[in-house]
Amino acid sequence: MARFLTISHSAEAVFREKMSRFLAFAIPVTSPEEAREVIARYTNEYHDARHVCWAYMIGADRLTYLSTDNGEPSGTAGKPILGQINSLGLTDVLVIVVRYFGGIKLGTSGLIAAYREAARLALEEAGVREGREMTSMSLTFPYLAMNDVMRLVKSYGTSEPVSITAQEFDNTCRLSLSLPLDLLSELSSRLGALSGTSVDPAPKP
Repeated sequence: MARFLTISHSAEAVFREKMSRFLAFAIPVTSPEEAREVIARYTNEYHDARHVCWAYMIGADRLTYLSTDNGEPSGTAGKPILGQINSLGLTDVLVIVVRYFGGIKLGTSGLIAAYREAARLALEEAGVREGREMTSMSLTFPYLAMNDVMRLVKSYGTSEPVSITAQEFDNTCRLSLSLPLDLLSELSSRLGALSGTSVDPAPKP
């Protein structure tokens, strides 16, 4: 699955219920490690809050996810937050909901509804965009083929997110590219067809 839905930008929202205040944050992340770093930062920043609950979904295949109730009754916080991410079909997103207790207990159903609504509001503010799974490619080619190679690579750069990440020009030239996964086969084949050019990954037969 090379294309997926994610949030357009970071966003936050506030939801209040029976004196409790829920601060919700939707943040783009691309790995569990990045998500953990963000969670640690928010947990430290809101150390005076009663609960800092969260859920994340990572990867184009949407198979990497985790959530926590952080001291709330089991299933009342992390699961409804994750449910809002799932209801929009999003990935590469972390939603954190910070709760300041207002002195009135909400009960199990009240907590579920409050965390769900806080997460929904933050995700609504964040917006949705289409993302594309990226990959990399390396190629070597003779100096005499440089014009043809560069022309082909740059022709994609005007309409697709193809970029040069490293380059070395000598008798034997080398390029490293970042490109959408769904373009890998096509671009590999076209580059591999140029005289003297070797592509890694190699074009599929």
